[in-house]
Amino acid sequence: MLWAAVGAVGLGFLIALEIAARGYGVWGPITDQAREVVFAPKSGTVLYASMALMLVVLTWRQRLIAIGAAVGIDLVFWLVRWTVGAEMMYGNGALLVTLGCAVIALTRRTGRERILLLQGVGLALLLVTGRKTGYTWLLITSKTRPTVLDQYVATADQALGNPSWVAGRIVEATGAAGFRVLEFVYIQLAVMAVVVALYQLRNVAVERRFPRHHLVRTFLAIGLLGPGIYMVFPVVGPIFAYGADGGQWALAELWPNTPPPVAVPQPMPFDEFTPRNCMPSLHTAWATAIFIHSRKAPRALRWAGTFWLIATLGATLGFGYHYGADIVAGVVFTLTIDIALRTLDHGWDRKGIRLVAHGAAVFVALLLSYRFLSLEMAGHPWVSGPLVVLSMVSVIYGYVRITKRWERRCAAVSVPQPRREPQPELV
Repeated sequence: MLWAAVGAVGLGFLIALEIAARGYGVWGPITDQAREVVFAPKSGTVLYASMALMLVVLTWRQRLIAIGAAVGIDLVFWLVRWTVGAEMMYGNGALLVTLGCAVIALTRRTGRERILLLQGVGLALLLVTGRKTGYTWLLITSKTRPTVLDQYVATADQALGNPSWVAGRIVEATGAAGFRVLEFVYIQLAVMAVVVALYQLRNVAVERRFPRHHLVRTFLAIGLLGPGIYMVFPVVGPIFAYGADGGQWALAELWPNTPPPVAVPQPMPFDEFTPRNCMPSLHTAWATAIFIHSRKAPRALRWAGTFWLIATLGATLGFGYHYGADIVAGVVFTLTIDIALRTLDHGWDRKGIRLVAHGAAVFVALLLSYRFLSLEMAGHPWVSGPLVVLSMVSVIYGYVRITKRWERRCAAVSVPQPRREPQPELV
């Protein structure tokens, strides 16, 4: 009944977004996703990465069959599109195979095996649908928030030393090579998340169950809750509010060479198509989630998680998409969500609840400070800057401390190895 209620709420949310998007003359997440069954997808990489998440519940033979079917279908689509001169893109095969597994689960599976396969399909479709939902949310923020609060965040950022301006000059100094590396990391963040998730879910096919906590849960929760903050605190970013990309709406062309002057901030009008997606930085939030979930992985994956976090921070700041204040809020946002999910798994541990409350209080305090105390923060940078950083560090310290405590508790409990059960073949 709980999962049915969650599913009903989720479906209602998607329908509401679909209606809202149609009101602005564009396709919503449901229509956009349905079109990708036949028409060229926006990102074939995401569709194949999503299918890879579904494959964790299958045997190796079933995985090979599924991959072969997806590639074969894509080849057929490619030939048809090439013949008629349509837009070329891959990924339809991965989506069709994922939907086909859902049909097989409903028609040829029973009991626990049906639930497990449906969980795998749901995990794959959630990643794809979450991406489509994000596009619609960004459209809604640009249409419903005619004014932005960039002046407040930029003023508060004076206390942190204007890191976006500093990073922007560093990226310019690295030339085309540095730009391309950071651009690749920024764009392929979801792919890296899938790599880490696949490692965490590597034993699902053998154990016939998902682990209690994994990266995908945190990743999806961040994507679900983050856009709501965009509506409360609309910010477009320094390259738009203070750079050439803002056009006639920019306050001045200052980024990244000239830090903005300290003045009394006020809401400023902006165009109707630039997303208000800065506060908090969800790219930072997702990269932080990748980092913390890769700590128990092999060394290569740990190094990759660290690199992705550092490079994502460099890209978000160096491309002018975010202020330093967004980064701090994004880290606190992620750790609070992740510890809330872990606390739920540990039976609402009292210390976990206190840390969730602390993280939420710090996050709200940061937003209120940026909005109402930005001028005071800029006037006393040697006090307000360290306080902002220390507030983030307090959440990080609490997170590390309580997760280590839970890990010691779990290590002290002897868990019997699950018995491997025979698995029915896909075909």
